[in-house]
Amino acid sequence: MSNPQETADAIGTVADAVAELKPNVVWETVTGWLPGLIDFGFRLLAAAIILLIGSRLIKFVKKVVKRTLGRSGIEDGLSRFLVSVVNALLYGILIFIAAEKIGIPSASIIALLGSAGVAIGLALQGSLANFAGGVLILVMKPFKEGDYIITAGGEAGTVKSIGLVYTTLTTSDNSKIVIPNGSLSNSSLTNVTGMDKRRVDIEVGIGYTSDLKQAKEIILDILESHPLVLKEEPIQVFVKNLGQSAVILEGRAWALTENYWPVRWDAVEAVKLSFDEAGIEIPFNQMDVRIVKENTEENTVS
Repeated sequence: MSNPQETADAIGTVADAVAELKPNVVWETVTGWLPGLIDFGFRLLAAAIILLIGSRLIKFVKKVVKRTLGRSGIEDGLSRFLVSVVNALLYGILIFIAAEKIGIPSASIIALLGSAGVAIGLALQGSLANFAGGVLILVMKPFKEGDYIITAGGEAGTVKSIGLVYTTLTTSDNSKIVIPNGSLSNSSLTNVTGMDKRRVDIEVGIGYTSDLKQAKEIILDILESHPLVLKEEPIQVFVKNLGQSAVILEGRAWALTENYWPVRWDAVEAVKLSFDEAGIEIPFNQMDVRIVKENTEENTVS
């Protein structure tokens, strides 16, 4: 068994050696890391400066783009979309530059963005189709806010707003219809108010015994005398068809789009009143019911 004094001396010797060695190891470790830490700090500082200056430049570019689009007369919805696209692209480039300055490999960033784009695209297929439809509508302009449209699905109303995903219509009784832009861009629709002028067609039937020439003159006079009918456009009255119980007349005139319904309503009412005064018959479907009584004799067989 060893002497306790010798054991204590050995432990003290080892402790002194470790005490002499530990500061040297720590210092060497710190000095070994220090250049890398200083380099990383400079990289972070450079990235922060790039982000600060870049964000201010992006704000300036956004203002210039917005002002330019406003002067070009582009619709507000399309203008906001283009500004958003420019903003997203510029910030993406800025983050890419800053990340590469820190030391993140550009290939890793591109791979990450590609994977994220695929995942988002798969998750938002329907929304992206509506988004693409909204872009097409804003660019191609098949209709604009304030137009009255009839879709292939039968929805009809005045366009209240055109968003990037949905288009909102309001009906004549002030109901709200929200339609995905994907269906609007991929189907036919009728833009009722897309033109400045509309043709007003009035169709009425008269009896075969009525005065045909007088009826045509009445319709022609009503259309020519209406203040909202465009006199520079042709006004026509003609026999459209010979029906089973009536001669079908049609009158055609032109009016500004906003005056279409007032002209039509006034003309239809005036035709009815004028025909009544002139004694011109407007036939309507009738049903004659006849009751036939039969006298039956009962023969009594005895």
